[in-house]
Amino acid sequence: MSANAERSQARVVLVDDHRMFRTGVRAEIGQTERTNVDVVGEAADVEQAVSVVSSTLPDVVLLDVHLPGGGGVEVLRRCASLEGVKFLALSVSDAAEDVIGVIRGGARGYVTKTITGTDLVDAIFRVRDGDAVFSPRLAGFVLDAFAATDTPPVDEDLDRLTQREREVLRLIARGYAYKEIAKQLYISVKTVESHVSAVLRKLQLSNRHELTRWATARRLV
Repeated sequence: MSANAERSQARVVLVDDHRMFRTGVRAEIGQTERTNVDVVGEAADVEQAVSVVSSTLPDVVLLDVHLPGGGGVEVLRRCASLEGVKFLALSVSDAAEDVIGVIRGGARGYVTKTITGTDLVDAIFRVRDGDAVFSPRLAGFVLDAFAATDTPPVDEDLDRLTQREREVLRLIARGYAYKEIAKQLYISVKTVESHVSAVLRKLQLSNRHELTRWATARRLV
């Protein structure tokens, strides 16, 4: 097989909880001159993503950052042992925590949803071939974030928490009730209570008001 033939196809899985967005990505990819991207699967939450990625072993996973069931970072963690599968974050968010979180989690790049179909296809092939790809505005930001001397790249307190505990922490800090959190994360209220207790214990906090102040101080809200 020639080098051009080897580059002629990229197998991709789309992971995003909005069906209309996934449909739009398929359409954008299909309208580009380079239509040799084969979408071999889709997923709308963490459990689906892990299952589809594990069964199809695509070249590249287009991964949204915010997903029901634990977020993009949880998908990265659970798929870390899959050889040859690369991840490209595709998100509306350009928040520091989201960008740094998925890059630390193992993603090879991060582009925002304002990207054109042609540029997205190019990014897919570049990530498949081993490059790191970022939207122009994020490239310098990511370098600055990792090079910054006044902001340590690792928050030891935050790193004590699991990904699910971080999700619950953010929602609690934003004022969500336990029942609302349970519905959003597809877990039971009892499980939410258990996660909150674990967060308070690990961070040595007494109540949700202290938790909110802690999260706000670290710009997690």
